[in-house]
Amino acid sequence: MNQKDLIVQHHRRSITAAILWPVLIVLSLWIVYWVEIKFRFNFTSFGVYPREMKGLVGIIASPFIHSGIEHLYKNSIPVLVLTASLFYFYKDIAWKTLLYGLILSGLLTWLIGRPSYHIGASGMVYFLASFLFFKGLKSRNYRLIALSLIVVFLYGSLVWGTMPGKPGISWEGHLSGFVAGLVFSFILKSSHFSSLPSPDTPKPKPEKEDEFLKQFDEQGNFRPLDPENEDASGYSQNSTAEDEDQVTYTSDS
Repeated sequence: MNQKDLIVQHHRRSITAAILWPVLIVLSLWIVYWVEIKFRFNFTSFGVYPREMKGLVGIIASPFIHSGIEHLYKNSIPVLVLTASLFYFYKDIAWKTLLYGLILSGLLTWLIGRPSYHIGASGMVYFLASFLFFKGLKSRNYRLIALSLIVVFLYGSLVWGTMPGKPGISWEGHLSGFVAGLVFSFILKSSHFSSLPSPDTPKPKPEKEDEFLKQFDEQGNFRPLDPENEDASGYSQNSTAEDEDQVTYTSDS
């Protein structure tokens, strides 16, 4: 298998992972909500309840629990987009990132949250947006920097959700997710795009020098080649004399 086939195979696997796993994650959110509605359960008590032992289960369970269809819908699209970006650009650390982010953001919410049940996947949305943004800027890889800018364009307004505001909104969960994303963007290392050239990587020199570029000397002066009197180095033998005549003519005038 040649290098081109390996690259194609690599991108196919990345695209498959970037579609399959995000869809399954979002589908799991909807299945939990469907079970809750279908069988008239109330999973709210499985959310994060700050500084109470019973609330620790919510560190893992709370992202799968939503208060209503609108709450679930608003979280589903950003979860799908951001997890797809995570699995495509950081495939080698995607699951580790999700697990660590889930634990740290949930734990921070448990520590700083108001005495109420905190539910919903919005904390993970903030975590993913924060992680992708800061990780991309830190990488100095043009693809990942472009991803950071796209995240800002799509979800830059999320930053206002990290501040106290509308009642019933867990700004503590949002802030915890944002902080967790920032922390893990520096801690977790990814080699998925390490083989791709970064902006400061020197470009390789071509094996065969361009014929047009041969007509410029080291100082950048244009010295056209004479096909009849071209020496071994690729420069005209009488180019110097012609240049001197031209310079003399200019100074006399």
